[in-house]
Amino acid sequence: MTTIKLLTIVEATTVNAVAKTVLEFYRTARELSQSPSDFPLIDGCVATFDRQRDGNMAANDFVAAARGHGLDVETIPERRRFDMNVMPALRRLVESRGPDLLITNSVKSHFIVWRSGLWRKHPWIAFHHGYTNTDRKMRLYNRLDRWSLPHADRLVTVCRSFAEELASSTGVNIDKISVQHNSVRRQPPSSAAAVNALRTRLGISEKERIVLAVGRLSREKAHRDLIAGFRHTRETKSAIQLKLVIVGDGPDRSSLEAYAESLGAKEQVVFAGQVTDVQPFYALADVFVLPSISEGSPNVLLEAMAANLPVVATAVGGVPEIVEHNTTALLVQANDPRALGAAISRLLTDGELAERLVKNAAEHVESRFTPDKYARALIGIYREVIDRRRA
Repeated sequence: MTTIKLLTIVEATTVNAVAKTVLEFYRTARELSQSPSDFPLIDGCVATFDRQRDGNMAANDFVAAARGHGLDVETIPERRRFDMNVMPALRRLVESRGPDLLITNSVKSHFIVWRSGLWRKHPWIAFHHGYTNTDRKMRLYNRLDRWSLPHADRLVTVCRSFAEELASSTGVNIDKISVQHNSVRRQPPSSAAAVNALRTRLGISEKERIVLAVGRLSREKAHRDLIAGFRHTRETKSAIQLKLVIVGDGPDRSSLEAYAESLGAKEQVVFAGQVTDVQPFYALADVFVLPSISEGSPNVLLEAMAANLPVVATAVGGVPEIVEHNTTALLVQANDPRALGAAISRLLTDGELAERLVKNAAEHVESRFTPDKYARALIGIYREVIDRRRA
């Protein structure tokens, strides 16, 4: 069995979407290497930057989770967001580990690997997971990536629209960019007791049907459109008792709560906040909605499909690459609350349609978006890059 030594740099203090993807890859790689297959043994080290406060390392949920997965984790102290003084420590780490491949996951790690010159000695793959803002910070990040990413051996991103955006903004040839959608591991169903406890905690009666959204409460997720669309559903389907449950937190929470109240929907829109286990919410819901104006390869979409929930989503970014309208989900245009509301209404009233979408979506996830397929696809990319540099 061959061995591939990886050093993966992850900028995370919580188990965010990027961190989940990294942890899932290493978990799946370990499982595959222990099964009868040609999958290589992955000798992985995860490096992360940790902010010091009063001379002590800050608490870091990602580090705890990674070590809980049995990963070898190295933390590099930093004093601020872009602390260039981390470069000597990163160089020492790389030289001591001797990885076959460097993997970066965010703007800062891309920039530091470029500025440190490590890419000259070691094959380097940079993952692009998308930008979450369209403000001055995003423009700065775009500029840093324009400088950094052309030096990577390969870029990996989560959808074709992101690949085209990267090629345009960085000048990297599109053939040097690989598209790899995220994956999902099917979870065991939540118990009836857990679902009933959640229903009680949220103040939801047995008669009420639930529309669910999961995601960061920020502009690009367009929860305002969802709340407006939900009002449209309530107006047109007044005979149905409904509640909208929004899981997640973020900078727009207070304004969204105020907006729901202004529409007279304060009692019908439940803000559940950030949660660690979303599975009971999927089991509680009747319809899942992804109303975003910008997406790559959304984990929550795959999770909802794997949890047997009928889906309404906006046709943005990589979403149409994952689902097909009227086959595995209902797709609507972004920024159209009435279309969202109409699609929600269809799934609440047309049981045959909802059942067909659920069945097709579950089969689709199982055939295309499993962790095994994701890990094998990445290993193919890794081997190609390593072999090319060695040639």
